[in-house]
Amino acid sequence: MFKTFINAFKVKELRQKLLYTFFVLIVVRLGSLITVPGIRADAIKEYLSNALGDSFNLFSSFTGGSFDQMSIFALNVTPYITSSIIIQLLTIAIPALEEMQKDGEDGRKKITAITRILTIGLAILESAGLAINFGRKGFMDSYNFWTVLSMIVILTGGSAFVMWLGERVTDRGVGNGISIILLINIVSTMPNDFKNIYTQFIKGKDAVRMCLIALLVVAIVVCVTILVCMLQGAERKIPVQYAKKVQGRKQMGGQSSNIPLKVNTAGVIPVIFASSLMAIPSIITSLFGKSPSGVGAKILQGMSQSYWFNPNYPWGFLGLAVYILLVFFFAYFYTAITFNPMEIANNMKKSGGFVPGIRPGKPTQDYLNKILNYIIFIGAVGLLIVAMIPMFFNGFFSVNVSFGGTSIIIVVGVVIETMKSLESQMLVRHYQGFLLD
Repeated sequence: MFKTFINAFKVKELRQKLLYTFFVLIVVRLGSLITVPGIRADAIKEYLSNALGDSFNLFSSFTGGSFDQMSIFALNVTPYITSSIIIQLLTIAIPALEEMQKDGEDGRKKITAITRILTIGLAILESAGLAINFGRKGFMDSYNFWTVLSMIVILTGGSAFVMWLGERVTDRGVGNGISIILLINIVSTMPNDFKNIYTQFIKGKDAVRMCLIALLVVAIVVCVTILVCMLQGAERKIPVQYAKKVQGRKQMGGQSSNIPLKVNTAGVIPVIFASSLMAIPSIITSLFGKSPSGVGAKILQGMSQSYWFNPNYPWGFLGLAVYILLVFFFAYFYTAITFNPMEIANNMKKSGGFVPGIRPGKPTQDYLNKILNYIIFIGAVGLLIVAMIPMFFNGFFSVNVSFGGTSIIIVVGVVIETMKSLESQMLVRHYQGFLLD
């Protein structure tokens, strides 16, 4: 990875792209430090932390701590990510969007424009909800129409500006701009998390315990990172053979290829969806200002990740079971709407391709579905292991950190894709130099 960066800096064009990306990231981090005027950020942070629990930590990690301070970039890239997921899901349900997706570059531009509009709409709704809720809770210096409107404009404008910066990085920088911004947001919260771990478990201990605990923390992070790398890179290759054709005196075809099926086909989407659904009851109760009691309180606690591995709260395992079922459901659901075995089988049949030992058409479709079901299960199990390791330490040892398995999956995935982008651009330049020579 470091060798790729060093080689990229030797190329003037790539060096300019890297410096441009670095400059944009500095702007994003500086904007995350400017607090929205007229609000009490410390009181808001305490309120949201108590109301949302672990979901607040995840959201804080995605926004790089800007949501904690309620800065002008408090919403950051979250409305864009949400709108992108919504558009991707609607592409399967709405034929017009599906046609746009298949319409090449023009269709992609139209879908991008729709995503931008939806992002602005979501940002307005989210900022309006935050402004009204904070005003009613007394977290604003003055609660009236103009202060609410100003907060909506500031937060929506900040989210739109971050989206614009991300698109500029995609066009003039390196890699996918939104993913790069999300990466730097997550990484920026890690030093504070390691500081909390040091203060809670290492500080004040004797030298032997300090070394053992430090080694244990490093070993856990390294093991999780290695597991994520294996999960992201694992794939099942389905061999495909193309029949030979005779055209005139020439023999065409007869080539062999493969269909790469990623083990973690849905990426981090199942974990995000499952965590969001588990947080909905807490969000609703906090918005209405009503705290349930008795059985309702126990059910609400069971939805929080802090109680899932807490030995003093055995009912928390019910919430963990619901979470596991949701992850499996969304893993299969998201893969089903983004990967179409029937379309692949038909395309193979039209081009004269077939899987060795499997008849073209419906048998090929059934075979792909069977293989896909196996690898989705394996991918979901791996995803759960990665996601639940931080949850275990959070519940059993009360280690409160904003990054976890979900964040590490995103970081590793973005780093791998960015490195591939750099290597491909360097390879293109080598080919151009060879052709010019």
